[in-house]
Amino acid sequence: MKRFSPVLLCLALAACKEDVAQDTTPLPLNAEAVGHYCQMNLLEHDGPKAQAHLGGLPGAPLFFSQVRDVVAYLRMPEQSHEVVAVWVNDMGAAGASWDAPGANNWIDAEQAIFVVGADVVGGMGAPELVPFSDPVAAQDFAATHGGAVMTLDEIPDTAVLAPVELVHDTDGSAFQDRLRALSDKMGD
Repeated sequence: MKRFSPVLLCLALAACKEDVAQDTTPLPLNAEAVGHYCQMNLLEHDGPKAQAHLGGLPGAPLFFSQVRDVVAYLRMPEQSHEVVAVWVNDMGAAGASWDAPGANNWIDAEQAIFVVGADVVGGMGAPELVPFSDPVAAQDFAATHGGAVMTLDEIPDTAVLAPVELVHDTDGSAFQDRLRALSDKMGD
């Protein structure tokens, strides 16, 4: 009877291992999606959202309450996993509005055109990066709301990593109003 070396057996099994590509299909925005940083339900926030798929974590993307937040996440050196796909709401898609950016109108952030520096704020009250698949729609938005049209790589770090003054909540009242509304919902 021949005996096989355990090392050779492990090498043979490893050679047979089939690499399966990770599914990075964007997940629909729903009531279970919570923001990575704020841990709040995304449906409670206005403006475009984002999701990032991390290598080795299939089917569990990180969701972001603002597009600005996912770009900041991408640029922070302390992230532990490879980011394999980032999806953002296409704000030029049919039916997309600031109040309801859409559940399934995701576009690849690498292919998106962003309006940076517009007079709009995202779901967490910070200035927002507004993504579009159509450059003309992005230009039209910038003409109405200000800002510059850029690709993901052109967005300056200062647009996402610098501290900001929350535009519409300088006294904290909007945050307090959201807390009261959540408390009222839980009491119903």
